[in-house]
Amino acid sequence: MGDMTNSDFYSKNQRNESSHGGEFGCTMEELRSLMELRGTEAVVKIKETYGDTEAICRRLKTSPVEVMGEVSLGKDEGEAEAGWIEGAAILLSVICVVLVTAFNDWSKEKQFRGLQSRIEQEQKFTVVRAGQVVQIPVAEIVVGDIAQVKYGDLLPADGLFIQGNDLKIDESSLTGESDQVRKSVDKDPMLLSGTHVMEGSGRMVVTAVGVNSQTGIIFTLLGAGGEEEEKKDKKGKHDPLTDQERSSQDVSIENTLSAKQQDGAAAMEMQPLKSAEGGDADDKKKANMHKKEKSVLQGKLTKLAVQIGKAGLVMSAITVIILVLYFTVDTFVVNKKPWLPECTPVYVQYFVKFFIIGVTVLVVAVPEGLPLAVTISLAYSVKKMMKDNNLVRHLDACETMGNATAICSDKTGTLTTNRMTVVQAYIGDVHYKEIPDPSSINAKTMELLVNAIAINSAYTTKILPPEKEGALPRQVGNKTECGLLGFVLDLKQDYEPVRSQMPEEKLYKVYTFNSVRKSMSTVTKLPDESFRMYSKGASEIVLKKCCKILNGAGEPRVFRPRDRDEMVKKVIEPMACDGLRTICVAYRDFPSSPEPDWDNENDILNDLTCICVVGIEDPVRPEVPEAIRKCQRAGITVRMVTGDNINTARAIAIKCGIIHPGEDFLCLEGKEFNRRIRNEKGEIEQERIDKIWPKLRVLARSSPTDKHTLVKGIIDSTHTEQRQVVAVTGDGTNDGPALKKADVGFAMGIAGTDVAKEASDIILTDDNFSSIVKAVMWGRNVYDSISKFLQFQLTVNVVAVIVAFTGACITQDSPLKAVQMLWVNLIMDTFASLALATEPPTETLLLRKPYGRNKPLISRTMMKNILGHAVYQLTLIFTLLFVGEKMFQIDSGRNAPLHSPPSEHYTIIFNTFVMMQLFNEINARKIHGERNVFDGIFRNPIFCTIVLGTFAIQIVIVQFGGKPFSCSPLQLDQWMWCIFIGLGELVWGQVIATIPTSRLKFLKEAGRLTQKEEIPEEELNEDVEEIDHAERELRRGQILWFRGLNRIQTQIEVVNTFKSGASFQGALRRQSSVTSQSQDVANLSSPSRVSLSNALSSPTSLPPAAAGRECESLLPRAPPTPVLGGQGPGHQGHGGQTVMARPRGLRGHSH
Repeated sequence: MGDMTNSDFYSKNQRNESSHGGEFGCTMEELRSLMELRGTEAVVKIKETYGDTEAICRRLKTSPVEVMGEVSLGKDEGEAEAGWIEGAAILLSVICVVLVTAFNDWSKEKQFRGLQSRIEQEQKFTVVRAGQVVQIPVAEIVVGDIAQVKYGDLLPADGLFIQGNDLKIDESSLTGESDQVRKSVDKDPMLLSGTHVMEGSGRMVVTAVGVNSQTGIIFTLLGAGGEEEEKKDKKGKHDPLTDQERSSQDVSIENTLSAKQQDGAAAMEMQPLKSAEGGDADDKKKANMHKKEKSVLQGKLTKLAVQIGKAGLVMSAITVIILVLYFTVDTFVVNKKPWLPECTPVYVQYFVKFFIIGVTVLVVAVPEGLPLAVTISLAYSVKKMMKDNNLVRHLDACETMGNATAICSDKTGTLTTNRMTVVQAYIGDVHYKEIPDPSSINAKTMELLVNAIAINSAYTTKILPPEKEGALPRQVGNKTECGLLGFVLDLKQDYEPVRSQMPEEKLYKVYTFNSVRKSMSTVTKLPDESFRMYSKGASEIVLKKCCKILNGAGEPRVFRPRDRDEMVKKVIEPMACDGLRTICVAYRDFPSSPEPDWDNENDILNDLTCICVVGIEDPVRPEVPEAIRKCQRAGITVRMVTGDNINTARAIAIKCGIIHPGEDFLCLEGKEFNRRIRNEKGEIEQERIDKIWPKLRVLARSSPTDKHTLVKGIIDSTHTEQRQVVAVTGDGTNDGPALKKADVGFAMGIAGTDVAKEASDIILTDDNFSSIVKAVMWGRNVYDSISKFLQFQLTVNVVAVIVAFTGACITQDSPLKAVQMLWVNLIMDTFASLALATEPPTETLLLRKPYGRNKPLISRTMMKNILGHAVYQLTLIFTLLFVGEKMFQIDSGRNAPLHSPPSEHYTIIFNTFVMMQLFNEINARKIHGERNVFDGIFRNPIFCTIVLGTFAIQIVIVQFGGKPFSCSPLQLDQWMWCIFIGLGELVWGQVIATIPTSRLKFLKEAGRLTQKEEIPEEELNEDVEEIDHAERELRRGQILWFRGLNRIQTQIEVVNTFKSGASFQGALRRQSSVTSQSQDVANLSSPSRVSLSNALSSPTSLPPAAAGRECESLLPRAPPTPVLGGQGPGHQGHGGQTVMARPRGLRGHSH
């Protein structure tokens, strides 16, 4: 099917091309084949066919500044309606349970899709249209657009590099090669979708988007394109709107896709590992890449559910056995009745009835509402967290956050406002404590300063006028550069004329900022053919490279190491102690000949002349100190990890309240940190990290690797009895590893790069630290919601099971009938999970320490509540069961014959039971022994609605349920008694709260994770890829298929050998090569790599059949991906599995 739709798709493309042929100077097929070339091949092809990239731009009717057409995209979604099926009463209740569960799953899925699409829509990309730089959603990028690429971007489309500087791309997502590839117009101009920009910046002309880009082609092979096509065909012929637009504007060639499809393809590209249709392989990869561990809550719940399930099974089995034995002994032994053939149907009916009672006990005992409660709670939290600026990408991250014990936060933008302003400066031997008067600065110095700042910064960085009257000017681009440009404006100068005089294309060479250089330099060519390089960066790094400094008259004077030390003491340290980030601006002149070797960075970035040092302030966000205080009160340690110098970092940490003067804490620089944690051989030792991390509060001048080392060190530490749960914030591409390693990774929604967002669990849409505190609150709330639900659920379970069991044993009939049990099940499972799982969080959640991994789900207080309420309910139900008929002067419902009509007696028991559950649901809102159970009840409208709704339905069931519900209508006074007994629950709850838990030593906790279970098996054998059951079956099929193929080949070979009379060894050799091929094709995911050649070329030559068996015993270790005869990739192989050919030795295994 996939193949058909693809061929369909291509034929449509062909038709489209013929119509576009005259309009554009090249066809889509030509561009597509061009993008499949690499490096020099591509350059040669461009030269031969088009001349150069500019010629391609002309053919696409675009240029770096010309206007581009746009395509508007429409979406439509059809939702399936749930069918309503009527049936017998049991069926009805079952359907109710199923429908409610399904609806919850559906809404959760829809919500999650919504989040996913929101993430995708938020992926914007910068393009140049009509000479204007605009940001558009990636789905709207069209062929011929000029896109601006910069450090940290994930490329959304294929294109040709037209200009830029020092662009390095990580193409590992496509090629598997981890080395960064340097791009240049003359050597390798091919930029491919799905790859990451690791360094530099530039512009590219887009040549392929959607399913025609390289990533798109891969998805088409995975069958994704086919699915999309099929959807499109169902929708009818493609959108007339986009067609008209296409004919009216000369839009790009690629848009043969309907809007929906292009959107899909773009979305697929933005998330190569998370595409909705990316095939199981990708899901596997994602599952493996993402957290190796089950979340704490999942672990505890799984364990608890298994324990309850086993208990329920045992109880139901015992019930059935007792009923059957009692009946047979009573009928055939005591009453000595013979088994008559005509009575057989009656007896069978009795046995069926007993079996149904057994099933009822089991159904009530198993809390199938547990997963539902977890899901609802998480999904509800995720939705609400959106309002608190937390975009959750992995559901379990929300719950893990509640257990967080440590947060490693960035400084810039998270703790601070990321609105940089220069407040101090050292120019011409004078230290100005505020912005200097422009007249006090020498004209020559001023000119150098303005040029150095205007030219040596990204041209995308600008200061724009404020949007509203009286607001601050808008900063666009890199915030530090914005601060420097603001400084130029404060000096009553303008940077725009300088930039227009020296446009970006004329820059001779740019050394972009990266985490290794910690500086940025730009080389320009002066009118006299000589070169001038402007440089800026962290002051202690750039000053070390300065050998001159401009004096008050604007003349360079010698700058010796001792002058530098004095400057550090008198200028830089005081600035840093005020919490300022210090930046040094410098320049250097080079002669025109001989031209310097620009690639020798060490020589180039040396002998600089310092123009000035500025102190940039990044004010602390006003809400951060309070948020950090809340964290510390909640038992969470906040650590600051920053690239700034140690004095600035310490000053900001004091302002935020991370450190308090007089406390015992550590503030380290990256170098010192590394020196302390490594042994003589330079290896990191866990014991050394354990000595440092508990007291470490600030890590300054840290590299991304230091951040990763710290996070890993804290997580792997056994220093504390509880394993630490670490949250990390990051915004840069280089923070990826730390975000992945952390239990919860927060990426910055505004300042964060695509790579950081891809590696994170939660995206902070406002980049604000106080949003992390909200995430902690929601995480703890999830945990509490589940506990509330469990407390309620288990009370009902205990009571219902005991009532059904004892009732059945004493009266041969369960007081609660099957349908009634299912209704109770519906209330307590589905509705209660909705009501209790949607409680909003309160500030009180932050007043306690994190629960930790070893804290049981059901605490002793909860166990006291469960057993206490169970005692109350059982007492009353058994009282009603055995003396109820006397109290209400009605007929007894006990020992009723097989098909007797429903009795008032048993209806009262059922009604009372439900009333007690309803009032106990209110009790269940508190799990820490609080007295006021009504506290904040009106803040949760869902809870109120469900309690009142259940009450209303209960009235209908009792009064009008009749035979199906085994109910007979009750009088008003009987109703009053039922409600009164129910209200007793609230009073009894107060009695239970009075009993101190510490006295009840016999109470056990449940749902605890032990140390042993904490280390999941996945981590023990991380190298062994996990294979789920279905996949194993599939692979087994492939292996058998492969063996069959092998055998047939060997047999034919043997026959041919005998026919031609050649040596017998030939056949063996053939067998050996076939096997080694199969081994090669197999994706050796197993760590134990078996050398087949040894098995085959042993001195005692095996006969071919034996050799075959020998290989077969080895083969299944690695699940093979068959490569069949002469078939290309994407052929439908055995079992309908798409089979992809892989070249031999791709992984470089030595056989």
